[in-house]
Amino acid sequence: MTTRYLYPQNLKAKANLWLWSLRDFAILAIAALLSIVVLVELHWLVPAAATLCYGFLTIRMEDTTILDFLRYAVRYFITTQQYFEWR
Repeated sequence: MTTRYLYPQNLKAKANLWLWSLRDFAILAIAALLSIVVLVELHWLVPAAATLCYGFLTIRMEDTTILDFLRYAVRYFITTQQYFEWR
């Protein structure tokens, strides 16, 4: 009997957990715990709203997120100089 291993097609891909990368999922878990503590103790909803916004912006679909797209847009339109040559 031979042992057969099944590997994903792309071994260099980042590890994902549901819809987030593992780093984003860990950040979301810690932020959710902190925002729950702040909500219970201080009755302040702002950290929970910020955590939900971060969770939405970091949903990963086909190796890109909304946050990545916003970073690319800011870099293209605001921070890098565009070169135009009129003829």
